[in-house]
Amino acid sequence: MTSKIVPVIMAGGKGTRLWPLSRSAAPKQFLQILSERSLFQQTLERVGDRTRYEPAIVVTNSDFRFIVAEQARTIEAELGDILLEPVARNTAPALAAAAFAVLGRYGEGAIMQVLASDHEIDAGVLYEDCILRAQAAAQRGELVTFGITPTEPATGFGYIECGDELAEGTNRVARFVEKPDRVKAEAMIATGRYLWNSGLFMLPVTLFLDELKRFAPEVFDAAKAAVEGAYKDLDFTRLHGESFAAAPDISVDYAVFEKTEHAAVVPSSFPWSDLGSWDAVWKTGRKDADGNVVTDRATVSNTRNSLVLSRDIHLAVQGLEDVAVIAGEDAVYVGRLDDSQSVGHIVKALALSPKTAALTEVHPTSYRPWGAVAALSDGERFSVKRLRVTPGKKISLQKHHHRAEHWIVVRGTAEITMGGETRLLHENESVFIPQGTVHRLHNPGKIPLELIEVQTGSYLGDDDTVRIEDEFGRK
Repeated sequence: MTSKIVPVIMAGGKGTRLWPLSRSAAPKQFLQILSERSLFQQTLERVGDRTRYEPAIVVTNSDFRFIVAEQARTIEAELGDILLEPVARNTAPALAAAAFAVLGRYGEGAIMQVLASDHEIDAGVLYEDCILRAQAAAQRGELVTFGITPTEPATGFGYIECGDELAEGTNRVARFVEKPDRVKAEAMIATGRYLWNSGLFMLPVTLFLDELKRFAPEVFDAAKAAVEGAYKDLDFTRLHGESFAAAPDISVDYAVFEKTEHAAVVPSSFPWSDLGSWDAVWKTGRKDADGNVVTDRATVSNTRNSLVLSRDIHLAVQGLEDVAVIAGEDAVYVGRLDDSQSVGHIVKALALSPKTAALTEVHPTSYRPWGAVAALSDGERFSVKRLRVTPGKKISLQKHHHRAEHWIVVRGTAEITMGGETRLLHENESVFIPQGTVHRLHNPGKIPLELIEVQTGSYLGDDDTVRIEDEFGRK
């Protein structure tokens, strides 16, 4: 048993509402939007106090396992575990599996704090006060959610109606309200009893599982079996696939909170945003004298109340007002801020065409267990990529049937294994790897290794990689 809070971070979402930066394979929680830290990394930092928190348990899917591990490693954040969902099954099964994992590790008295990995939160004094109140309520036997004090009649959130006061700063939940239209939202806010539903929780594990078994036994049984049948895969825990897939697709609100007699809410006035649109990003950003939020790689002139964001190319915007101009690695979005909730229409249109569907799925930069690969240029019979290898990591021992490769080191030191021989390659040195040659790349140094890779051949697909030996268990 532990007296500390066990953080559970939900990091499996695949949203594209912040397109072109977010993609299905690179959702917003892993992006550096207005900070050098991703939203996921900021979430880890909020639970980094080891006098209060145990190491975080992250719930994600298999596609994101290496980026979760890498982003945690980059900021030296200790993780308790990374639970991998075999299929998406909404928040109730995910939290149930996490609760069983917490129960098995810390015992019946454990309290888990559920955090979304893609929220922007000002973790100041107001936030700390709310955490303490929620922890106290959970210790008294309440299932606690955090209700955000509304700043506008938002229609993109669900609402919570506050009931009787249970203790200072804690109320019984009277009811949950689905996303309302604007007229209804204005009427609810006018009463002073309604809060935004944040989707954040503080839960006594045993009580949560008891209520889950009472109100959603299929979720309880599936999650229990998924954890009992889980197995380790490197630094990850894979939940049992068939068992987890048997769980109904249901949110924790529907499964438990709308039925239990123990639902409590902590009214929370700390600055919070789910960053669900470019308009929301603009509202949370630091504005200049003209109301613009502008990143370093952008210049604006005669422009007001706009969001201009780029990390790869320099943007110049002139004579516009109330717009979002967002540059990704391979696409640019321009639209009115007040219409940015509709970016999904653009994404759906792009997804329908084979020529543009990839723009909704992947970035030119993709993460690997050993680092990252960025596509620079592609043509007939050639491809140019930038490779970054994390210190101490190595790619698989491999060969290719249809292509040759040329590696040029631009930063760091590379250890090259080729044809059974190993040698070091330093900055500005290169090596040619003929088609069919068994080879491996290793970063033996203390700094990231960066290379330019030029591939040439009749077929350049990733499925032409024959892995002979791989420390990450890939085939």
